[in-house]
Order: sequence, then C-alpha cells, then structure tokens
Amino acid sequence: MAKDRICVGAVAGAFGVRGEVRLKSFCARAEDIAAYGPLWTEDGARAFTVTLTRPVSGGLAARLSGIATREEAEALRGLRLYADRAALPALPDDEFYHADLIGLTVQDTGGAVLGRVQAVHDHGAGDLLEIAGPGLKEPVLLPFTRAIVPTVDIAAGRIVADPPEGLFE
Repeated sequence: MAKDRICVGAVAGAFGVRGEVRLKSFCARAEDIAAYGPLWTEDGARAFTVTLTRPVSGGLAARLSGIATREEAEALRGLRLYADRAALPALPDDEFYHADLIGLTVQDTGGAVLGRVQAVHDHGAGDLLEIAGPGLKEPVLLPFTRAIVPTVDIAAGRIVADPPEGLFE
C-alpha cells in the first residue's frame, strides 16, 4: 500500500439482506469513516462511497456504492478500506498513524539497533509495537507508551525505546 493512503476500516461481513455491510472503523470516532471521501481497496482497484445507516453490534451498518445484494456484501468480508492521507485530519505532534510507524528502526537509548517495527497492535489496553530483527528469535511486543518510547522521529525513520529489563534478551 502506498504511503498516500491509510487503512481506516474493514468490512466484517454482510448486514441484513439488502446489500449493507457490517463495517469496523479504525477511526478515533467510528462515524468519521464516512467523512473521508471514497474509501479504496488496498490495491487501489476499487473505490467505495460509504453511507452509514446505523450503529450495530461490533461496528456500523453501512452501504457501499456498487454493492446491492447480501451476496455482494458477504464477498467483501475481510476487505480493508483505505482513505487518502490528504482527507484525514492533521495529527498533533505526539500522535501517529500506525502506517507511519511500520518499518521504522527501533534503537535503545544507547543507539543500539533492536529491530524494526513490523506491525502495530491495539487490543484495547494500549498500542503494542511488534518488533522483529536479526538478533531476535521471535518478534517482541513493545508497549507504545511515552515512558517506554520517548522518541519517535518519522523523518529520520527511527524510534528510540527504553524497553523493560530483559524484554529483548
């Protein structure tokens, strides 16, 4: 996916029998997903206009342009939806889009490279950075808090971390 688009949601499946989808929003305010213009598939081959119809368990019910039947809606299950970065709000200095963190080099406070960010996970209690690197047998999950990650320098492509003792051993 190009850096000019950010994943803002995913289709969780069909909702009802008239072509609506159950939409899981990754936005700070779930309803904002419909305000970012057309949403694109990861490969950019298709774009959908989103019309929210109502909140439902586990997300939002929505109509996607060009989807008219339950079968068409169900076929989109798992589809991740991307918005143009230019349509998204500007972030304060201490906030980041997950897509901007992936691929950054992670260094300890002494400058030693710990690995690279492979993914960012949010399980509800706070974000975790998945760090992988040549010296690691398996990826390490690093809490993404100001105390543990005091510096994020997107322009330099690096994160400075002060991980808990023993985490990277």
